[in-house]
Amino acid sequence: MIITLQELDLRTVRFDVAIPPGEIEYDYQFRQKSNLVAQGAAELVNQSLGEVRIRGSLAVTIEAACDRCLETAEFPVAKKFELFYQPASDYQGGGEEELEEVDSEVAYYDGDQLDLNEILREVVLLALPMQLVCREDCKGICPGCGKNRNQHSCDCQTEAADDRWSKLREIRVASDPRN
Repeated sequence: MIITLQELDLRTVRFDVAIPPGEIEYDYQFRQKSNLVAQGAAELVNQSLGEVRIRGSLAVTIEAACDRCLETAEFPVAKKFELFYQPASDYQGGGEEELEEVDSEVAYYDGDQLDLNEILREVVLLALPMQLVCREDCKGICPGCGKNRNQHSCDCQTEAADDRWSKLREIRVASDPRN
């Protein structure tokens, strides 16, 4: 769904959409499992400046690999959002300048329209947890044999080695008078 500034100039644009899987392209590691259902409104905040506020809520189920065991898992997302957009011509920054707090809360758009699907995609990706885990007690994959420890047990020793101290250990062994 495309929202144009001409539309917003006349009235608040309300949306109530159900976007089927495959219509929004996510990152290669995520797949939309259910319809993305979103309701809300877009309005022009300041008509002379072109600032747009979009608020609403969405719900969707995303499928991705668990970060611990690599098995496919489902992650439900339900999120309320309020976003502000300004014309890209208003952005005076560039390079590696420090962003002010206000700048980090505002996104920018080019032209005279906003793509609602792209906005909803961004909200979903930001709402996903940093670590995607199929369940809290996921045991993950054995670093020795590669088996999924949720499905099979193994006899591998999982002692963590710290190579930073290996040279000191060699010196201690070489200077030990019991050798």
